[in-house]
Amino acid sequence: MTDQERLELEAAAFRNLIQHLRSRPDVQNIDLMNLAGFCRNCLSKWYKAAADDLEVSVSIEEAREEIYGMPYAEWKAKYQKEASAEQQAAFDQGKH
Repeated sequence: MTDQERLELEAAAFRNLIQHLRSRPDVQNIDLMNLAGFCRNCLSKWYKAAADDLEVSVSIEEAREEIYGMPYAEWKAKYQKEASAEQQAAFDQGKH
């Protein structure tokens, strides 16, 4: 596999992950954090960090919109629910 092929495959896998997360707004970020140790906000921060590494101008809000598929405030208003006591307890016990 060439470096270019690897880059294209990784980019395609990332796009599929983002599309999957966009299609599942019922899955809350706290659930992702509790189960996988990362969430949409983490992806947004990684996207921003990658842009910074390449000296590409991307704000954190632009990065979040890339991940969420809409402005973050809009996504929160539409889909984010208050964490249950169980979710919060699991989060508090995790090593995030």
